[in-house]
Amino acid sequence: MFIDSHCHLSFPELRERLPEILQAMADAQVGQALCICTTLEEFDAVHALTKQPQLWATVGVHPDNEGVREPTLDDLLAGAARPRVVGIGETGLDYYRLEGRSLADMEWQRERFRTHIRAARQTDLPLVIHTRSASDDTLAILREEGGFAGQAAGGDVARGVFHCFTETEAVARAALDLGFYISLSGILTFRNAADLRDVARFVPMDRLLIETDSPYLAPVPFRGKTNTPALVPWVARQLAELRGMTVEEVAQATSANFHTLFNRVPAHPEPQASLQ
Repeated sequence: MFIDSHCHLSFPELRERLPEILQAMADAQVGQALCICTTLEEFDAVHALTKQPQLWATVGVHPDNEGVREPTLDDLLAGAARPRVVGIGETGLDYYRLEGRSLADMEWQRERFRTHIRAARQTDLPLVIHTRSASDDTLAILREEGGFAGQAAGGDVARGVFHCFTETEAVARAALDLGFYISLSGILTFRNAADLRDVARFVPMDRLLIETDSPYLAPVPFRGKTNTPALVPWVARQLAELRGMTVEEVAQATSANFHTLFNRVPAHPEPQASLQ
């Protein structure tokens, strides 16, 4: 069984096709998927997807989203208390589109990220981290806010996954040193992703997840088309080739890793519910 550790089924182009997508997942042996929240305005729609027993949810506000409701700690804690919410995020930092702003101008992103880390520590839920052109600050804030200095004393420590990883091996090593997982998307199959394939060989197998980030980043040979969780086995196929494993071994390992990290998700999903 495969697990898609990051998808956006609440986006209109996928939500309108939900019965078809769930059937395609079943046909592709994708047994579970984590539906990621990107705004508080979207959260109810994301959470509604969890009426389907194979779908789970997070609560958070994407670092790129401006002009939306800014999350408070209480907002995130309230969302995390709802049934079948198993992670905090998508959160992190994104400096890719500064549009004339300086890094100092992005303090609002850094404060938003800190709020999510505090929620994750209070709830003991994993963070789903997005970082783009901002890895140094992402890692620095995790070290400052994550509680790692108090780990030996038994304090709450941030944990989670760097999703859709496209950073360097050095960033991967730093994330691993903090106890985080690395999730690989369809980018792994792209012709120009040789450096990422090297990272995929480097990361220990027990710290890897796979995802689609659908509706984006469909893997080869579907590149340019709308992505869905049913295509996550193609990421597993590429990873299997890189690691000298069978696809079944990759599916088993990445699914076990998912359940270790998102430990509120049972390993054996309930029978599929009716969509009527």
